[in-house]
Amino acid sequence: MPRIVQSVNTRIYEMGRAASPGGSRMATTIVACALRYDRAVVAHVGDSRCYVIRHGLASQITRDHTVVAEQVRLGLLSEREASEAETRHLLSRSLGSDLFVNVEITDRQVQVDDVLLLCSDGLHGPVKGAEMAEIVTWNPDLGTAARKLIALANERDGGDNVSVQLIRIREVERMGMYRGRPYKLR
Repeated sequence: MPRIVQSVNTRIYEMGRAASPGGSRMATTIVACALRYDRAVVAHVGDSRCYVIRHGLASQITRDHTVVAEQVRLGLLSEREASEAETRHLLSRSLGSDLFVNVEITDRQVQVDDVLLLCSDGLHGPVKGAEMAEIVTWNPDLGTAARKLIALANERDGGDNVSVQLIRIREVERMGMYRGRPYKLR
């Protein structure tokens, strides 16, 4: 996954440089996941997020790559100060800004009936994780849940693009590792 994201980054970087003589900059964020056995591997750059919704609760499994989020992690800002900061959307990492990008990879075990929610800041800005979990939990049809999430985000803000992908885990193959090799657990 890091190689795929790096390849996409290089393409965006080169397109931005070729777009004008001065090499205008193009930048975006990404969140992507791959499922293997009982694991979700998430690659991300920027402030697009991945949540796991389990038993009606949403757990954010990615970290935002923004200047304000970095300041919160370092203890320089409180969560409240960060939510009000004018620079809260200033990215510390993005695709296309530089020739190389530091892709963050997160690995999480998934269970049957978990829902992975991948989204842009157009959703997670105006809609909190608990609200996302409630909408997904009460709408078993993921298409309906996605439409309701987008409608709520647009109703509250509407100033940013909203991207959302919902993935329900139907079954998992539990795996263990022995001497670096996977084996099935019963």
